[in-house]
Amino acid sequence: MANAKQSATRRLTMAERAQQLMLVHFPDVPEEWKWTRKTHDGFSTIPRTLPIAMQIIDAQSKGQPAGHVLFCLWARMPDHPVITIENPSTFAAEAGFLGERAVDTWRRRMKTLRELMFITTKPGASGEFHYVMLTNPNVAVEWMRSHKKVQDGLYGRFIERLPEIGAYGDIEAIRAYWQMVREAEQAAATETAKQAASDPVPPPPASPSKPKRSKRTKENA
Repeated sequence: MANAKQSATRRLTMAERAQQLMLVHFPDVPEEWKWTRKTHDGFSTIPRTLPIAMQIIDAQSKGQPAGHVLFCLWARMPDHPVITIENPSTFAAEAGFLGERAVDTWRRRMKTLRELMFITTKPGASGEFHYVMLTNPNVAVEWMRSHKKVQDGLYGRFIERLPEIGAYGDIEAIRAYWQMVREAEQAAATETAKQAASDPVPPPPASPSKPKRSKRTKENA
């Protein structure tokens, strides 16, 4: 009886609801036109807030939007946050930059992403961006907000989206971490001040005495 009640009250998952909608609205679409990661290769795990993060990046980097460059990095991510970029021209082309200055344009966008905390980089054989670590975009957006780099409207949409996907804990975790860092810095500063106050003040250095003139020098004078 209990199992029947649980079965009656169980809510469908998003995938199950989507499958039901597929059967209702798109029953005649052949399998060859469908794409699912369970049956097809060539996919990457991407945060659901990435579209909003891309808009926030583009709004902050007007004239040189870098949001699509971030998306291309995530599309290349091997389910691990570290990417090795051996050929920057390939990444530049995927981001839509062509011509002689394509790589230079791509590098400027990468610097923007680094400044906004969406990536961390280390140099290597291919240059400044040989090793790239993708940071949590939710945390990067919160960092931007704490530095007054996000418009209220976009940030509002971002905050509304987080609970929908169960990711608001990312924001709570980074806020707690930043608070811990501030408290540690304050404690260190207080300890340094106490140490300086308890140390005895050294006496001032003695003034150098004038050298005495020898008797022979005095007679010659």
